[in-house]
Amino acid sequence: MIVDLPNTTTSKVSKKIMSLREQGGVIALGRVLTLVVVTKSGLEEEAIEAANEASREHPCRIIVLADAGSAAPNRLDAQIRVGGDAGASEVIVLRGFGELAEESESLVAALLLPDAPIVAWWPHGAPKNASETSIGRIAHRRITDSANEAEPQVALENIRNTYKAGDTDLAWTRLSNWRIQLAAVLDRPDSSPVTAVTVEGASNSPSTILLAAWLTLSLDAPVTIVADPAGTGIRRVRLCRASGDVQLSRPGLSVAELTQPGQPAQRISLPRRSLRDCLAEELGRLDPDEVFGLTLSCVNAAPFTHPFG
Repeated sequence: MIVDLPNTTTSKVSKKIMSLREQGGVIALGRVLTLVVVTKSGLEEEAIEAANEASREHPCRIIVLADAGSAAPNRLDAQIRVGGDAGASEVIVLRGFGELAEESESLVAALLLPDAPIVAWWPHGAPKNASETSIGRIAHRRITDSANEAEPQVALENIRNTYKAGDTDLAWTRLSNWRIQLAAVLDRPDSSPVTAVTVEGASNSPSTILLAAWLTLSLDAPVTIVADPAGTGIRRVRLCRASGDVQLSRPGLSVAELTQPGQPAQRISLPRRSLRDCLAEELGRLDPDEVFGLTLSCVNAAPFTHPFG
């Protein structure tokens, strides 16, 4: 069910939600958090779809603040989506015009779930300092996506410079499976230490830089990035040891090959993670990601062959 409320107020939207619940019970209770999505009008549908899918694991109220243009006269158009149009969540889309186009706590205050954590997500247009925005100040977690910015490496550098506990970035979340596989390799007994590391990935991939920084944090060895201008994402990681190199390579989109000295090559499922999967992982973690914060602090420590800029 989709209910449109043109030229309205958040108070009227809140009353309409209560009316829908009283009339048909179409909005289930038991939400565990409020997800506030800050985006541009016209870009919101992909984020809503991912949030709806993620809400099947983490039921929530989704509030979308869509900037519809500051040049227009002040107006707020709203849309309420429930039932089959909202997955396991309820979706409230607020399209602000004029002064209401700017993200503001006052726009969402009447719609927040009481006594529930707040997660803020900027799928596009990451702010200069997420924790200092109007929405960021009230959020327990703040999610950006540097890979969606016009200059991803500059965006990642800005996140590093402004990081506060509770910040995270989906470029980091996309690394979860790579980190799991590499951690399993490093946990196996081997008398020879890692002497050098090479990470090969797309030249504009913040995930490549973050993986190199994480390996710098984890290993007492120099880490080098080899840029792959023709590829996307991470292509290969090589761990150099006196006993022989270990290499995890993903030439395609879903299957990687692990080669180790004295062992046959092993094929591993390592698919590119969907937006839905990454968002679901972040919604399942409401405490600060300390490893991400430490990894950001190591970004400048690695001698990258393709540095920022």
